[in-house]
Amino acid sequence: MTEGATDRLVLLGTKGGPAIRPGGPMPTASLLQIGGRLCVIDCGLGVTKGLVEAGVSLKSLDLILITHLHSDHVLELGPLLHTAWTTGLATPVTVFGPKGTQAVWDGFCASLAYDIDLRIEDEGRPDLRKLAHVVEYAEGPLPVNGLSVRALRVDHPPVTDCFALRFDSARWSVTFSSDTCHFPPLADFAKGTDILIHEAMLAAGVDRLVAKTGNGARLKEHIVRSHTEARDAARIAQTAGAGRLVLHHLVPADDPGISDADWHASMAGHFDGPIEIGHDGMELRPQPQTQPAM
Repeated sequence: MTEGATDRLVLLGTKGGPAIRPGGPMPTASLLQIGGRLCVIDCGLGVTKGLVEAGVSLKSLDLILITHLHSDHVLELGPLLHTAWTTGLATPVTVFGPKGTQAVWDGFCASLAYDIDLRIEDEGRPDLRKLAHVVEYAEGPLPVNGLSVRALRVDHPPVTDCFALRFDSARWSVTFSSDTCHFPPLADFAKGTDILIHEAMLAAGVDRLVAKTGNGARLKEHIVRSHTEARDAARIAQTAGAGRLVLHHLVPADDPGISDADWHASMAGHFDGPIEIGHDGMELRPQPQTQPAM
């Protein structure tokens, strides 16, 4: 891939949480093409179809980065790689993930051992288990050729290994908050980024959401203490001097009583730059700021 030629960000799945509902958005996954690398960030249910619909050949998978091991971020990691393999993937894919990612991959391969072994023998395919190289990462820089990728541990209780990710190339910078409560250190991590993709919660919709899902009191307690209200995401973006704020991992994402206007109203006066409310399939291209990202 020629650096900069196809740079883009595509939100493949934008809802927070693992549940899906008729006509609604899919769980968290994003495509970032930057600095000549093709990066898949998180693998919620639907990521494979989302990539195909975004025009990606699954045979070209390059990097997969998992921010944490909640199911709405990792459930389709194995199926994505397996489907790419049956589509013709024959080159190695590096999977960066927190501690425990290797066990997720090994468990998936064990569960599909019959199919994998049969296809190797019957169809002459390479061994899928040797194509994926899992690197379990912690806070700090990640070893990615041709691209600066850094991780910051964020606050997403009860998960301890949950990481924001920042990508910097010569052309632009993109930062993902991952799942987190209001976490002021994220502003320094995202300083000068061209796009900040930040998870967001709208408190007005939480009660209706937990009523649909069940286990109301416990679930509401988790949502409120583990996620960021939209206005606080806007404050982080303002402090960071981000070029654009994109709301992602929306809670709730499929409430007909909540519109984009409600999200924007909740952030009024908190961020001076443009704000996008994420939806599945949204595509953004580089529009770098006049000052280079730090």
